[in-house]
Amino acid sequence: MRLDGAVAVVTGGGNGIGAALCRRFAGEGASVVVNDLDAAAARSVAAEIGGLAVPGDAATEDGVAELVGTATERHGRIDLFCANAGVADEGGPEAPEAAWARSMEVNVMAHVRAARALLPQWLERGEGRFLATVSAAGLLTMLGSAPYSVSKHAALAFAEWMAITYADRGIVVQALCPQGVRTDLLDGTGETGRKLLADAAIEPDQVADDVLAALADDRFLVLPHPEVADYYALRSTDPAKWHGGMRKLQRGLDRSAGR
Repeated sequence: MRLDGAVAVVTGGGNGIGAALCRRFAGEGASVVVNDLDAAAARSVAAEIGGLAVPGDAATEDGVAELVGTATERHGRIDLFCANAGVADEGGPEAPEAAWARSMEVNVMAHVRAARALLPQWLERGEGRFLATVSAAGLLTMLGSAPYSVSKHAALAFAEWMAITYADRGIVVQALCPQGVRTDLLDGTGETGRKLLADAAIEPDQVADDVLAALADDRFLVLPHPEVADYYALRSTDPAKWHGGMRKLQRGLDRSAGR
């Protein structure tokens, strides 16, 4: 995909990975539409890159409709949609209903609603690209966070379904699956996230570099941490060994927490 002259929409574009994508796309010549719940952050990034800020909740039907409608009205089309906004709630089955609902709404249904709004124009044109920020948790799991793990698995499943269903109609779907990235989201995962992810965490700019490379070759899985491919292969070919390793990590977390 050539970004020069393209129109790119990025949700969660006010900070972290989203902001890095916005800057990189603009630097490559794209017209960028920056969406974020944090209106000030969206406007700040848009002003920095000469883009258009459309603050709002991209997880809701009305929010997605406004975002897609405003971007299309301004630029005439959308070439690349990055469903990047996400939340990471901690806990297991005991996590509050609100946490489970928020995880599914933001991490999954936001993608479904965006696709619903975008597909008519893309299928008519015979082209379009959807980049879903899934996380390595969608391929593997995230200890300490069942809502995040479950919703990210669902996000990956939806992206894969989209990729298979629409590939022969000109639509490219890609799943961005990093492990730890130095963002506010990582900070919000608490002690568990820091112990598991902080040492190997990378900067958002590196993720943007990997996305740029992936846009050139249409790969489905975009893996800023290459070792995730090996973990994913082990998980599928030797689940007992994979579970054993993860259980060992869990025991370490339990000891640290005095359980």
